Amino acid sequence: MGSYIAKRLLLSVPILLMISFLTFLLINLSPMDPAEVVLRAQEVPEITEELIAKTREELGLNQPFLKQYADWVMACLQLDFGESYVTGQSVWSLISPAFLNTLKLTLVSSIIIIVMSVILGVVCALNEGKMLDRSVRGVSFFLTAMPSYWLASIMIWYFSVRLDLLPTSGMDSYQSYILPVTVISVSYVGIYFRNVRSSMLGHLHEDYVVYGRACGLPERKITKHILRNSLQVAVSIFCMAIPIILGSTVVIENVFAWPGLGRLSVKSILSRDFPVIQAYVLILAVAFVLFNTLSDMINAAFNPKLRKEI
Repeated sequence: MGSYIAKRLLLSVPILLMISFLTFLLINLSPMDPAEVVLRAQEVPEITEELIAKTREELGLNQPFLKQYADWVMACLQLDFGESYVTGQSVWSLISPAFLNTLKLTLVSSIIIIVMSVILGVVCALNEGKMLDRSVRGVSFFLTAMPSYWLASIMIWYFSVRLDLLPTSGMDSYQSYILPVTVISVSYVGIYFRNVRSSMLGHLHEDYVVYGRACGLPERKITKHILRNSLQVAVSIFCMAIPIILGSTVVIENVFAWPGLGRLSVKSILSRDFPVIQAYVLILAVAFVLFNTLSDMINAAFNPKLRKEI
């Protein structure tokens, strides 16, 4: 198992390098000169070519592209993403608190999504074709089809404005989590529980299930074995759910004024704050690669045959 983990981590290195290169390349393909962005952010009254050239030299933008990329990567490894073109603050000082706030929202939502998906998936699989199964799937299709911003607006109007039970924005207390977590969970539970249900149904008619019942094993014990084998397929889905939610909270954070990465990224894009955008894209990309690697490791721990594939 140790050699498998080492190989998977080594395979992640070139992927991360490719992602970092593409991130740096795409930002540098922007039609607006970063030096001009800095000068506009500083509200310089008259921007001349000489001033732009001087700013490019100060920022190191006149260096060869590969040298700029190498310096940026080495700095990123030390969590130094440069300084914001707009505020002049360290990008890490802007990103780190926003990342922690988004991570809190993501982890709480992920736990609820995973628990609810497993429960609903198992219940629906064990009641295949019955009224309960059809009802849960019907409601999940309806809720999943709702745009998250529309559902968030409805919940704010009802629970915050009309009933005055929950805060409309911010993260001042545990009550601030209820509405955004509910909206995120509703959007994803309907997707992930169907994967658990499908995986369960795929194992319900396997030979080991029929043999176990023929031997008189308790139904609870048989269900436990089915669930364990089914979750091997669902592990990858659940592991990737965390970075997916992490990167899809933009709408929710802006609706609920949650001080996280989503709001920060929107502000940075509108102001063309390239260093912050680069850090945001890189952090999300690294999260996807790391959680994908983690899902492979967990699956390999469950199924030794997967360790021989590398």
